[in-house]
Amino acid sequence: MYVADSRAGSPAQASADGAARPSAGRRLTAVAPTVLALGTVSLITDVSSEMVTAVLPLYLVAGLGLSPLGFGLLDGVYNGFSALVRLAGGHLADRGGGRHKWVAGLGYGISALCKPLLLLAHTLTPIGLVLAADRTGKGLRTAPRDALISLSSTPETRGRAFGVHRAMDTAGALLGPLVAFLILRATVDGYDAVFTVSFCVAVTGVLVLVLFVPGGRAHAPAADDGPRPTLRAALALLHRRDLRRLTVCALLLGLATVSDSFVYLLLQRRLGVPDRWFALLPLGTAAAFLLLAMPLGRLADRVGRWRIFLAGHAALLLAYALLLTSWHAAALPYAVLALHGGFYAATDGVLMAAASDSVPEELRSSGLALVQTGQALARFACSLAFGAAWTVWGDRTALTASAAALAVCAAFSLTTLRPKGTE
Repeated sequence: MYVADSRAGSPAQASADGAARPSAGRRLTAVAPTVLALGTVSLITDVSSEMVTAVLPLYLVAGLGLSPLGFGLLDGVYNGFSALVRLAGGHLADRGGGRHKWVAGLGYGISALCKPLLLLAHTLTPIGLVLAADRTGKGLRTAPRDALISLSSTPETRGRAFGVHRAMDTAGALLGPLVAFLILRATVDGYDAVFTVSFCVAVTGVLVLVLFVPGGRAHAPAADDGPRPTLRAALALLHRRDLRRLTVCALLLGLATVSDSFVYLLLQRRLGVPDRWFALLPLGTAAAFLLLAMPLGRLADRVGRWRIFLAGHAALLLAYALLLTSWHAAALPYAVLALHGGFYAATDGVLMAAASDSVPEELRSSGLALVQTGQALARFACSLAFGAAWTVWGDRTALTASAAALAVCAAFSLTTLRPKGTE
């Protein structure tokens, strides 16, 4: 496993295009313990979360009979509601003097408590409220967690550190659907059993965070260093040209990023996948993500993070194109899911590594939350729009519109993120 060096020293400056040049004579051999500990927490938590995510589309559409529009609304809540609290989570972590661990822990705890509530919710409104609470927890924890990873790494190895974390996180995403599949096949009340086991696993993740993740106070800057961590100072970060361009591009590309759940539903319709096998579809995405997260993170450190970020969206565009073709070969689902996982490997951690280069340490959580908020709000809007378009015009027309929008947004981002003077 390739991991980032956390030894003290003067870090090399990142180049203008997001690639970093390591200092001469420096050997990168070990990761910060914080990265590994957070990776373990994320692995366990993702087993819990992906157990629910894997069965939720089928549970809502086939089990409760929701329309694509109703599912789009709930899916938008599930994937986008966290945007409303990400800034709050980032601000609390920065304002608390580097208490990133405890704000993240609060978020993990809220999400864990929501799992058993799904046993009691059987209509649109209560399910929506439970999912909103769950995403509130995710919104609180994401920016502080990523800030801890960033602060524990040097600028020239951040892509690699995020790649290590995302690989561990995705190992949980790979196991979660498999556990859900086995539970559904082994029990009579399959969905209730999935939600119950998911809760138990989530509690384990919270305990690992409390016991093994460093508190983060060591990362807190001195009181007289840099701007004070206020909401106004956080929003003022958008005056930084590099961060503003990155945030705008992440938002625009998010507007054309179809939710994972819709991708799996489209695959199921194209291939006629039986309901009992549906929970295994996310395994393909997770496997590709797991295999590619670390290599692409390292490559982003070397060739430029913006290049890898946009290449990931090119992979997603190709996945849409395959879903729109009349090709029905046995390799279709493997190709689509591999491209889908490659998209996440090239964008998720790479985006946070790129944003970290433009944000001061004392506002690291708030700055990362700004980028995450724009992206999450955009994906929330995309879920609503895609669900409505599917209901009114059909799935093929909805996906065609999304693919066209993604191509336009990717072309705009290419001209915006490419450094001046780059051929």
